[in-house]
Amino acid sequence: MTDPRPTLVADIGATNARFGLMDGNHLRETRTLRGADYPSIEAAAEAFLAATGVGRLRPVRAAFAVAGPVTGDRVALTNLPWAFSVDAVRAALGLDRLMVINDFTAVAMSVPRLGPGDVRAVGDWVGDGVADPTGVVGVLGPGSGLGVSGLVPAAHGGWTALSGEGGHVTMAPVGDREGAVLAQLRKSFDHVSAERVLSGPGLVNLYQALRLVDGREPEPLVPADVSTRGLDRSDAHCVEAVEMFCAMLGTVAGNLALTLGSRGGVYIAGGIVPKLGGMFLHSRFRKRFVEKGRMRDFLNPIPTVVIIHPLPAFLGLVEVLERG
Repeated sequence: MTDPRPTLVADIGATNARFGLMDGNHLRETRTLRGADYPSIEAAAEAFLAATGVGRLRPVRAAFAVAGPVTGDRVALTNLPWAFSVDAVRAALGLDRLMVINDFTAVAMSVPRLGPGDVRAVGDWVGDGVADPTGVVGVLGPGSGLGVSGLVPAAHGGWTALSGEGGHVTMAPVGDREGAVLAQLRKSFDHVSAERVLSGPGLVNLYQALRLVDGREPEPLVPADVSTRGLDRSDAHCVEAVEMFCAMLGTVAGNLALTLGSRGGVYIAGGIVPKLGGMFLHSRFRKRFVEKGRMRDFLNPIPTVVIIHPLPAFLGLVEVLERG
């Protein structure tokens, strides 16, 4: 008999804690709480459960994705003052099972559960244009930082998500303009990583560097300002910053595909790219993805897609629970 009780899932970021109740791939209910309003992760979870009125059908299994490293029972979030023991939270919430994983690992693990309506293709590819269902998958996601992962097929079914810090690889320029921008950024940062340009703060870094390279003083903009002015084309440097962001993301995505041998495709996650809409789809992303000299024929058939599902981490958490 199928257990009627839903699975409790949560995606805990620096500002918001998103909780949900899942029945398989179906999201029954979701709420977003402000992390700073609660003293602990279990207090936030209890507030969510109380608001949903689950009563006797209270979940007995849960999975949380957190913005921070997960290396054992003790977990401390990077940008939110919550530190906890996984076992203690499991007991406090009356759960039989609780899994806690890194937030981008959860996003990567969503890929096997994504349907056709959850992704959008980017560019044209040569050949059959179908991802190898047994091939390695590359995943990267610009947001507040740059998450990078890969999915490796397991010997007896399922997937293993790679855990690394690929967002901090050194960003290499393509062309003199990018070279000048990165040289400008090196005046502010000891190491100009991919994350320094491919993230929300990275959009601002690109805009500021472009202004300074052209001898202009930057305005005090936030990431949303840069993307908005870039999309409505009201500010030439914001337009160039967004276009450079898309092109550089193509370079890094192509590097990831070469490194992993991502015949299963490369997936773009995170909150920034879906909001760029048609500007991203018609950008230099795909051109730069395949511009790897002798490796062009290797990259040409690899599909590149944007994840447009609003809460992919929730799908990944259910996948991890069911596979684990």
